[in-house]
Amino acid sequence: MSTGLRDARKARSWSQERLVREIEQYARRHVTDVASTASLRVYVSEWENGKRTISDRYAAMLRQLLGVTDRELRGSSPVAGPPMADGYDDLLNRIDSASSVGKSMVKTFNDQTELLRTMDRQMGASGLVDQMTGHLGALEDALNFAVLPSARRPVALALAGASTLAAWQAIDSGAVERAWRHYELAKRAARDAEAPMYLAHAMAEQAYVLCEAGRPALGVDLVRDAQRTLGQAGSPRLRAWLLAAEAELCAHAGMPNDCRRALDAATTSIPPGSEDRDPDMLSIFLDGAHLTRWRGNVLALLGDEEAVTSLYDALEVADPSFVRAKAGLHADLAQAHLTRSEYDDANTHLRQARLLASRTGSVRQRRRVDKLSARM
Repeated sequence: MSTGLRDARKARSWSQERLVREIEQYARRHVTDVASTASLRVYVSEWENGKRTISDRYAAMLRQLLGVTDRELRGSSPVAGPPMADGYDDLLNRIDSASSVGKSMVKTFNDQTELLRTMDRQMGASGLVDQMTGHLGALEDALNFAVLPSARRPVALALAGASTLAAWQAIDSGAVERAWRHYELAKRAARDAEAPMYLAHAMAEQAYVLCEAGRPALGVDLVRDAQRTLGQAGSPRLRAWLLAAEAELCAHAGMPNDCRRALDAATTSIPPGSEDRDPDMLSIFLDGAHLTRWRGNVLALLGDEEAVTSLYDALEVADPSFVRAKAGLHADLAQAHLTRSEYDDANTHLRQARLLASRTGSVRQRRRVDKLSARM
């Protein structure tokens, strides 16, 4: 029985009929043939009930539509790859190949991560699962057979950055176990690279997995441990990001005083100016406008009426390329208006949040929209 397909479909609140329509639309966009509508209905039912094996061709479509890996889709163990070293000659060939990974190759890896990051924030994570899986596999392979620290560190740093991106995409797709494993990979790579900034960032983002799982207090402990790990070694922008993350997790954990202290500290720590990316860590986007939006999100979680002002200020300057983040912003506004019993305004923003969450395939945002809708 393909519980993986069923779970992924239900995570998006799709019926079997909706999945059939999505397969047909995918086929039209990519100019490829699929079975008739009647046959697809039978296929979906039989795939989920274990009466029909999902073919590789349809599996490729379903992975793109649902944002799951092949293992998650089929509900089976991953296919074993070739042995790492079939005798000493093969091992030495792999080691020689890894040692030849120079600055240009590492730059290529990082450029690929940057492209995937841009596509993710504009279109969502679901359609990138195959590309992300292949990218991580290539980086892991390069690191596994690199011997000397001079060869390992730059590859490990590239892997740490790519793994945190893959983990956040997994959270957005509702694949929490995959997210957790990617964060563990990111932490190992950051330690290998001797990069405390990347280690602290991976730890703090991993705290969100705990929060999503219903353990926000444990998430607070982890993000604070990330701050201690960073110490004074990190950039002011990353310290501000960690403090803002602490504030959000404290809000979820019902710690309003700690939350407000962390928010104030984040505001104090963030560097002035309009630059939003950390030159030492490109995965961090944070400037005054981003922090205003984050502050509004946190205040909305606390039920503070001041949240509305911060959120509308953030909406006016929101970068249109951050499509999924804008879905979260509209969800924040809906929550803030609900706190004030302004139901018409809340409903307007819920519709926008649902539309953008559907466009990006964000399971995480869709779940939040559903919870807020239940309060209407």
